[in-house]
Amino acid sequence: MKTILIFVSTLDGKVTKWGNPHVKLWSSHQDQDYYKNVWNESRLIVMGSTTFNAETFNPSTHHQLIVMTRQPDTYKGLQVPNQIEFTNESPAEIFTRFNNKGYEQMLVVGGPHIATSFLKEQLIDELWLTLEPKIFGTGGNFVTDVNLDINLHLIHCEKVNEQGTLITKYTVLKNKIKL
Repeated sequence: MKTILIFVSTLDGKVTKWGNPHVKLWSSHQDQDYYKNVWNESRLIVMGSTTFNAETFNPSTHHQLIVMTRQPDTYKGLQVPNQIEFTNESPAEIFTRFNNKGYEQMLVVGGPHIATSFLKEQLIDELWLTLEPKIFGTGGNFVTDVNLDINLHLIHCEKVNEQGTLITKYTVLKNKIKL
């Protein structure tokens, strides 16, 4: 199963403007349209509870939303079978479960904790990153402060507006263990 991590970022690597989690307040409409299209084409979407709480997500028979949280029982009343699920499973457990069910692709959205957890377990195959021509100085990064050593290879880059917003796609170069 292909696992795709998708983010929008400023040129200084910020995914929030001064800590405000509402990306729609500063990202371009081209990025928002792109994200909406990717979302609509995705059957399996994984996010963290912070992302879930920051937006409004309606149940849909077209999507299986998996919300990672340390306290899934807190969200029991919001669960909808085969549409919205809350879990404290690890990224590897989620990956294995849905890979075994025959899913071909998993879209990972949301904040730095979810991104970092999937990257640390080497479960991300591609990173789709929109770069907005902005600099915020302070704000959230799309990974937490951990040591990572991940190499990427650019597979697509497109300028989508006059300001210079770039939609990029990278493949993650997996480290091969030599024996």
